[in-house]
Amino acid sequence: MKNQGVTLLIRRESNPPNPYHSSWVDWIDAPPPTRLEIYLEKVNKVLSRSDSPDMGIRWGLNPYRGCTHACAYCYARPYHQYLDWGAGTDFERKIVVRINAAEKLRETLCKKTWHKQMISISGITDCYQPLEGHYEITKQCLQACLEFHNPVGIMTKGALVVRDAELLARLHHTAPKTTVGFSVAFSDDEMSKKIEPGTPRPSVRLRAMKVLHEAGVPVFVSIAPVIPGLNDDQIAEILERAHAAGARRAIMIMLRLPGEVKDVFLSRVGEQFPLRLQRIVNNIKTMRNGKLYNSEFGKRFKGEGEKWEMIEALFNLTCKKLGMNARIHTPNTTPPPKPEQLGLF
Repeated sequence: MKNQGVTLLIRRESNPPNPYHSSWVDWIDAPPPTRLEIYLEKVNKVLSRSDSPDMGIRWGLNPYRGCTHACAYCYARPYHQYLDWGAGTDFERKIVVRINAAEKLRETLCKKTWHKQMISISGITDCYQPLEGHYEITKQCLQACLEFHNPVGIMTKGALVVRDAELLARLHHTAPKTTVGFSVAFSDDEMSKKIEPGTPRPSVRLRAMKVLHEAGVPVFVSIAPVIPGLNDDQIAEILERAHAAGARRAIMIMLRLPGEVKDVFLSRVGEQFPLRLQRIVNNIKTMRNGKLYNSEFGKRFKGEGEKWEMIEALFNLTCKKLGMNARIHTPNTTPPPKPEQLGLF
């Protein structure tokens, strides 16, 4: 990997201890401001296989590692520790660009053993984060899929996806399973800015959704994550606004706090919403059987207990009222989803 030397000042460095290090060195004085560091990587293969029983998508493609969206709750943060970096600001400011992703994708799509299987783009980090505007790795991969009529499922918070609206419409025409999901956790733009500071505002994402819908691209909304005590009262409004923007499907995912994500999330909430922190922690534990996270397959995407059932009821009743064909997110199916059987894509 090659460091491009691009820098951008942002908040000060802060990373939870890396569990793969035998020792930990902290700053004696105030840590320095972080810099955006871009690393160019040539990979031997670009598709990763998932055998998770509750995902329903076998093949994933991630053009980037790390994400400048800086969402406090991002479950992908611990993956950065495999690169010998941190799950905090390192994840947000040390970004790996897989510059030969499209080339390696074409090599796979050319193989006789490949049978136009669905490819999930952005399973780990957002393929339409701002750097995509310069490197266009996602666009190149979509062009490769168009050449081979191979369907893709995209999940994004990035409004930059509108740049590829025509390309995605053409891909959907030749590979009808193609779909784009927009992750929208908040209806409140200001609250979103405090928890997911590098993302386009929810209102901007919903406008992007409408652009894709009008271009003929199937779109859906993912209310993820549901943070009980912070955004659970915004579910109905998100669904109503997504429906108005063209979404006819919706999924909902409970907050996940694996590994060091817990430290980053609780620190951010403590800074931005100090009076709500304990309430949020208590609500999470109530819905996680006394824990902050349950990694068990089939349970990690949803909560338990009476409070979670009330959230589910609100979600389902609103979807029914709007005519949205949706159910709670237990993604154990393969695409395309049937009306009674909705997975992630």
